[in-house]
Amino acid sequence: MSSRFTNKTVLVTGGTSGIGLAAARAFRAEGAHVIVTARPGKTHDTDFELLPLDAADLTGARALGARLADAGRKLDAVFVNAGIAEFASLADASEDLWDRTFATNAKGAFFLIQALRPVLAPGASIVLNGSINAHIGMPNSAIYAASKAALISLAKTLSAELLPQGARVNVVSPGPVATPLYGKLGFDADTLTQVAAQIQGQIPLGRFGTPEEIASTVLHLSAPESAFIVGSEIVVDGGMSQL
Repeated sequence: MSSRFTNKTVLVTGGTSGIGLAAARAFRAEGAHVIVTARPGKTHDTDFELLPLDAADLTGARALGARLADAGRKLDAVFVNAGIAEFASLADASEDLWDRTFATNAKGAFFLIQALRPVLAPGASIVLNGSINAHIGMPNSAIYAASKAALISLAKTLSAELLPQGARVNVVSPGPVATPLYGKLGFDADTLTQVAAQIQGQIPLGRFGTPEEIASTVLHLSAPESAFIVGSEIVVDGGMSQL
């Protein structure tokens, strides 16, 4: 079994379900000490160290960074995974949806990285969880897609700023993945089934991806083997965005 992360400390935000949980388990399987964040009250795998954090809470992000710094801890990898996906048409979208989405997916991620900058170990890797929605123009996804496009852009600018201290930033952009997130899109059960079938029909591989498939790319981008990949995006979508 590979042990690329033995004696390494890794932070995964939103690490109690879906892609975040799969990544946390994969890091642990390769020897890492894994810290996961989740909203207060979330259940979690007891093999991980859990720190409460709402992804949109900037005060909480600063407190998390300070807590790690005060304990003299360094992070070798960070997977900024926590986010929300709520879809609405142009006609129905609200200002509150815009603010809530950007506060979590873009603003929260930026200021979390700012808070963690002092505790990044030399050679640290930050992986952001993007989305193919930033590229494909799917109806009703404008706000979500725009927030992910902002996040993808951050990988380039933040890499330029963090490289002098030996850290790099990249993005994994999943296509449709079978996770609990799909049950939180705001659709009723029948509509959700119809939407899922429509999406699956647009994937050349003919199926949704799995959280473990995304996690394997996160680990690749976090490991020394990818040290020459900087400010880049890897799309993992079964070919959906290529057609």
